[in-house]
Amino acid sequence: MTRRYEFERSARSTAPVDVVWPLVGEAARWKDWAWMTRTFLLREGDPPPDGVGALRRFAVGPGGSQEEVVAWNPPRHLAYVAVRGLPVRYYRADVHLEEDGTGTRITWRCEVEPLIPGTGPALRLVLGRMVRGFAVRVWRYADRSTGGGGSSDGGGSG
Repeated sequence: MTRRYEFERSARSTAPVDVVWPLVGEAARWKDWAWMTRTFLLREGDPPPDGVGALRRFAVGPGGSQEEVVAWNPPRHLAYVAVRGLPVRYYRADVHLEEDGTGTRITWRCEVEPLIPGTGPALRLVLGRMVRGFAVRVWRYADRSTGGGGSSDGGGSG
């Protein structure tokens, strides 16, 4: 059995939770702040459009991933699993937004099982950097939207 690896990355935005949530909760908004060129729904979820069961497509050029929303608790928690497009047997991300003073603490917690045994540490490093990039980019975008200046702790477990 292949081992699962976990990691966590966090950042803090000066923007309130209700400003940050739509950026991570709505698939169509990811292209506003992430490096993806196309972000959209292939299937609506419950509640429509981005809730549980929504199938999201995130792409850069012809490459990209498909992810299914498995938890939807606005404006605090979003979880999704990779369905296609990542070199993994299993990938789940839980994004938590917590009030932090007048701002928001953004935490991505991930669990990954590599497709190829022995590649877990490298995969965790690459995906950890990608997820840290998500956290940093969303706080920067949210802060620009509200005129604030957040920070990244750059750390986390894993």
